[in-house]
Amino acid sequence: MKISILTATYNRAKYLNNLYKSIVSNISSKYEVEWLIMDDGSYDNTEDVCAKLVGADKSVTDIFGGSRLQIKYFKQENQGKMAAINNLSEYVTGDLWIECDSDDFFEENCFGKIVDEYEKISDRNDIYALAYLKQDLDGNNMGNDFKNDITTMYDLYFKEHEDGEKALVFITNIRKNYKYELEHNERFVTEARMYHKMDKDYKIKCINETIMICDYQEGGYSKNINKQFISNPFGYYKYFYEILADMDTKNIDPQKRMYVLKHYILFTYLTKNKLNLKIKGFKNKVMLILLYIPGRIKSRKFKKQNSRK
Repeated sequence: MKISILTATYNRAKYLNNLYKSIVSNISSKYEVEWLIMDDGSYDNTEDVCAKLVGADKSVTDIFGGSRLQIKYFKQENQGKMAAINNLSEYVTGDLWIECDSDDFFEENCFGKIVDEYEKISDRNDIYALAYLKQDLDGNNMGNDFKNDITTMYDLYFKEHEDGEKALVFITNIRKNYKYELEHNERFVTEARMYHKMDKDYKIKCINETIMICDYQEGGYSKNINKQFISNPFGYYKYFYEILADMDTKNIDPQKRMYVLKHYILFTYLTKNKLNLKIKGFKNKVMLILLYIPGRIKSRKFKKQNSRK
């Protein structure tokens, strides 16, 4: 059994040792771990730090009398987190695939629990990931507990009233069939766009346990979402249109429906695309038409306010 951890990093050298320590604390003789690091064009001392980490994995090997941890470092010109993960995917050799940001780290003893849960569903062909909770540095759950044992990421957020982050442990032989789809050479797209495509054929198994601790940085994606909207509108346009055109919106949360419709209008404005009414549901079409004019006015104000920053 092997676990693959994929980390895209950009000028986060000072956080990598913390993540490394959390990985080492999880090493066991029962499974192997590989840590694949993609340096996304950093100009700090990331390369030097990673060189030391690659050497340090030998000491972990010695402790367990076998090759239990392998660290591989790669570097690319700055393309963004999603392209970095896409480029790392060809090097994944583990049975399980975990994406962990460089400023996050793992709970102690969580890998063994992950392996135990995987073994319970390893004979199923309808599960693409195990889903776990994430906490912040103060120990607060970043969202709600799971309500259902088996669900999809789409249902979780649009029908089960979830609004926080989760940590996904992918089944590698399924995850390798998908990638983050970037548009117009953009550098970011919400992970959910890929999840929704996976949701069409597979489900997730939910476990109400924390495996990852999140330490958001001021320059990170999550703290700068409006900036990401302005910088990467074409991927978001596709994301919101695909929800309306491809996903089942009959029983979604009313607030989430309004969120999708308003943001679809926003990104038609930011991308200068025409409103496409080839979507599912008469209700969605009527609401789009009613919201379109006031939505364009608000979109113009949104762009003006956030382009200044």
